[in-house]
Amino acid sequence: MAEHEHVRVAVIGSGFGGLGAAVRLRREGITDFVVLERSDSVGGTWRDNSYPGCACDVPSHLYSFSFAPNPDWPRTFSGQEHIRAYLEHVADVFGLRPHLRFHAEVTRMTWNAERLCWDIETAAGRLSADAVVSATGPLSDPRLPAVKGLETFPGKVFHSARWDHGLDLRGKRVAMIGTGASAIQIVPAVQPDVAKLTLFQRTPPWVMPRVDREISGLERRLHRALPFTAQARRGLLWGIRELQVQAFTKRPNELGIVERLARRNMTRAVKDPALRAKLTPDYRIGCKRILLSNTYYPALARPNVDVVAAGLTEVRGSTLVGADGSEAEADVIIFGTGFHVTDMPIAERVVGADGRTLAETWKGGMEALRGASAAGFPNWMTIIGPNTGLGNSSMILMIESQLNYMANFLRQLNVLGGRVALDARPEAVDAWNDFVQERMKRTVWTTGGCTSWYLDARGRNTTVWPGTTAEFRRATRRVDLGEYRVLRSPAAEDGHGATAPRTAGSAAGAAADGTPQQPAEVEA
Repeated sequence: MAEHEHVRVAVIGSGFGGLGAAVRLRREGITDFVVLERSDSVGGTWRDNSYPGCACDVPSHLYSFSFAPNPDWPRTFSGQEHIRAYLEHVADVFGLRPHLRFHAEVTRMTWNAERLCWDIETAAGRLSADAVVSATGPLSDPRLPAVKGLETFPGKVFHSARWDHGLDLRGKRVAMIGTGASAIQIVPAVQPDVAKLTLFQRTPPWVMPRVDREISGLERRLHRALPFTAQARRGLLWGIRELQVQAFTKRPNELGIVERLARRNMTRAVKDPALRAKLTPDYRIGCKRILLSNTYYPALARPNVDVVAAGLTEVRGSTLVGADGSEAEADVIIFGTGFHVTDMPIAERVVGADGRTLAETWKGGMEALRGASAAGFPNWMTIIGPNTGLGNSSMILMIESQLNYMANFLRQLNVLGGRVALDARPEAVDAWNDFVQERMKRTVWTTGGCTSWYLDARGRNTTVWPGTTAEFRRATRRVDLGEYRVLRSPAAEDGHGATAPRTAGSAAGAAADGTPQQPAEVEA
């Protein structure tokens, strides 16, 4: 990276969000951009999570970009290695390699009010950018709980997203901490090889069968020869999930029938009533993410597996102590304890117009206008921002909607002309957040009776979108300038060295009194 390099756009991260942003920038005719990646390759969470059994719980043809269909998915639910290979393919096919900057972890981003740009410090050098697209993702930084005495453990300790591939688990006593999406894949993958597997479970998940199969050669040839067949397949998968949204967001009681199917799935595999009691959730299905597996319950029923229906509270050497007082011996501890989702570390490194970090601004909870723009952080957008997650469909759909918004945001800057920036009005952010949180009240994530990683420290759901993907696409189709302040720099225009930007409220298309319009084009 050249010292003092300046670019039109800096993209942070090279997972689905970052690569998608890069493709969209090129399609918009913008080639003056870089993609800053802290690692040595693209892939994001699909690079970092390489644990045994790692796979996606969204069908392959829906978990891919609409502009980059893959007719050669090998299975209906693809494994980590296939998804990572797909992202490498996207980087090659769309000519993104020249824009990638590896080993360039962002350590600090500071808004320069005089020059109306972002000054960015990275592990590979410094640069500046007119606009920043943060695509670090919520599943990028592992969360490790504070466990008393963990430092006394003599064996290996690691998080599932930082798998130790040099460690042979055969014949070892392994403790798996957590029962989330990673754990239910790891447990059946390692159970046949280990001497003893102890699962520490704070809350049991609802697990449905995984209808996975190999995609035949005939199907793949058909999709290659007639691309519309793959599009139709994708459309059908999308439509089914759109129809399911009402149960999650408006009528949670309708999920009772799904709950009965999940109970039947457990009963078929787990014959021991005592074990079934441990594995049966006491909250409405859907409140926490519904997990898919055909092998999780059978693995737990094997004689070399113990389930501790309590979290890990203390480590005394090689002895692990559960919250219920039970003890288990282990040679290896694997944490499947999730990620920093509602307190993303990147927020501590972004310094806005008032000198505060994004983490300080979000101290009371994450919120961003249409999931993209935070007040006081001009020309800064996030992909997979607050309340853009999904509980039952593909995040790629939400990412593509946010890419539409990003593209329109940059077009608006071009139309306004000159050295210019857009800063989300606090009133507009508040109005959008109030709208989202009001809709959240009747969802299963609020009424289902569980505590999930969707909730922040104050118990507010700042993660999931309480509607359909079609609704979100309409809400992010274009930028409403009435929701932004337009900042211009006299110093950049006349060279007289003025140090503060002026606000051009009328140019922003705001109402006469400066009040932003209410969220538009979203069905209540």
